[in-house]
Amino acid sequence: MIRGVHTMFYSSAADELRTFIREKLGWPFTDVGGGWLIFEAPSADLGVHPSDENQPHARAGTHAISFFCDEIETTVADLAAKGVEFTAPIEDHGFGLVTYFKMPGDVTVQLYQPHYTKNPGW
Repeated sequence: MIRGVHTMFYSSAADELRTFIREKLGWPFTDVGGGWLIFEAPSADLGVHPSDENQPHARAGTHAISFFCDEIETTVADLAAKGVEFTAPIEDHGFGLVTYFKMPGDVTVQLYQPHYTKNPGW
């Protein structure tokens, strides 16, 4: 039975991105040797969206990684105090409050506070 999801970022600055996730985001990790860190994700969910050929990020066959939080304004303030650069203001996108931030290696990720309630059953 599938019991989780493993996500990956491919980065031209992999060591710096690992440091960013460890130090700025504060995620616990397992050091599997050779500089490889496998980060423990606190929670996960998976959405399936229809493709839209008019939107580069939504073309068929693409995928995305987002982070979610409970209090987006507090989370943004905490991360900004650690030097994290945000690229957009917090906006309501219907499903939640959304912003974006930069990570090393030219990686930009979405951060959102969902308006929906997750099922605690799994």
